[in-house]
Amino acid sequence: MSELQVAIKTQLSRQVTHWTEAAARLTDLNDLASSAAWQSLERYLGLSIQRHLTTVVAQLVREGEVLKAVLGAAVSQSDLFMVRRQLLIFRNRYTRVETTLKFFADAINTRTNPRIAGYLRACDILAYRSMSQLLDQLNKPTPSAFSYFEYGSIGAAVLRAYLRLWDGTGLNPVAAIKITHQNMPRQTALIHEAGHQAAAVVGWNEEFASKLVTGLAGAPLGVPEEWAGWASEIAADAFAFVHTGYGSIAALHDVLASEDAIVMRHRLGDPHPISYIRVLLGVEMCRQFYGNGPWDDLAQAWVQLYPLHTATSATRSLLEASLPLLPSIVQITLNGPMRCFGGRSLSALINPDRVKPQTLLAMEQQLGTALYTSMHWIWTEALRLLALTSLRLATTPERKLETFAQPEEWMLRLGGALQAA
Repeated sequence: MSELQVAIKTQLSRQVTHWTEAAARLTDLNDLASSAAWQSLERYLGLSIQRHLTTVVAQLVREGEVLKAVLGAAVSQSDLFMVRRQLLIFRNRYTRVETTLKFFADAINTRTNPRIAGYLRACDILAYRSMSQLLDQLNKPTPSAFSYFEYGSIGAAVLRAYLRLWDGTGLNPVAAIKITHQNMPRQTALIHEAGHQAAAVVGWNEEFASKLVTGLAGAPLGVPEEWAGWASEIAADAFAFVHTGYGSIAALHDVLASEDAIVMRHRLGDPHPISYIRVLLGVEMCRQFYGNGPWDDLAQAWVQLYPLHTATSATRSLLEASLPLLPSIVQITLNGPMRCFGGRSLSALINPDRVKPQTLLAMEQQLGTALYTSMHWIWTEALRLLALTSLRLATTPERKLETFAQPEEWMLRLGGALQAA
């Protein structure tokens, strides 16, 4: 080799050593999160995440060994340039693997506090239970749910199971659901995000979008297509509704209640419906299944606080054309048979009457304090407890201290952070 080639190989050798050793250091997963945080995960969940991350890192380390072997065998300038290309590929792979590890490390480390860990374990259970109630009936597997907090955020989100992560080699082993601290007493958004995951498993969104286009064929030009573009979020809202009733609509209202321009904002390609009509669609769900109720006052206040004239001309036209369609959209969403549901409707698979306000209050009256303290009832009625406490928060704000204490305590019991009676 010439002196120039030796110089190039020396520089490449140092870089190869740097990046392959960095990859080797990733093999100790205890560096990612504290032992207490790992132990806070249910065993099946922790093993699933660790197995995935171990596989990802092991693959990276093997690629590093290949890179070192190619460097060792390089004897010509063309060989050295090939090493350089492979080195750059390896650096990029390392960065993507590190991004995957950082995501799980940050999420797991939100469980270092025992109370928060218990609360998040309860969220895991609630999300899984909501998905399994649908998917079990369709003979579909239910992915594990992994909940984590993101502070400084208003909205929840889900990184769906079975998607490729940043490393590009493996599939996400869990439905990772980001929830917000401000929504702790009423985590109906958790169920909305679980709905996104369930919809992806059965292929609901695509069929639902098609049903909206055909079902609204008589609407003004372009309106059915607008609603079809919102299908995924409407489906998730409906999933939250059938599991948690009016509480989910009130919670959605409180998240969306913002400045006039944001409530009336219409962005092309945004899967979220315009907030103004999205809240009123939720109210229509309540009206069709529950009749008159507190949602009527919510709707009356909503349209008064956000008058249509504050929207742009094009958005106002879309909203005015959409208002008469809301009953039909609810029928398509909740009562329309779907092939992905085995020819049944969502409401036939998960009956919204189970979380009707009168039904929830009757359950509370019948079971009394045992509903919130007995592990039997907490485990059996976890989702309806979420619906009940969310209803209480929506309709009896004057009982603030009592109302806020109940969801925290029963969820901590569900998550094993408090001893149940």
